[in-house]
Amino acid sequence: MYMDAVVIAGIVTVLLIIGFFVGVGIFVMKDSKNHTYQGKKEEGSGQKPI
Repeated sequence: MYMDAVVIAGIVTVLLIIGFFVGVGIFVMKDSKNHTYQGKKEEGSGQKPI
């Protein structure tokens, strides 16, 4: 396959997009550990759902 500048730029662009989404996924997983979410709340507890 002939590798010219456009093909290399396309491959780099795809790798950067994949890296971005992997980074966002890792951030979301790490950030979700900092928040505690309770399951079903009892009705009449006086708290508004988020």
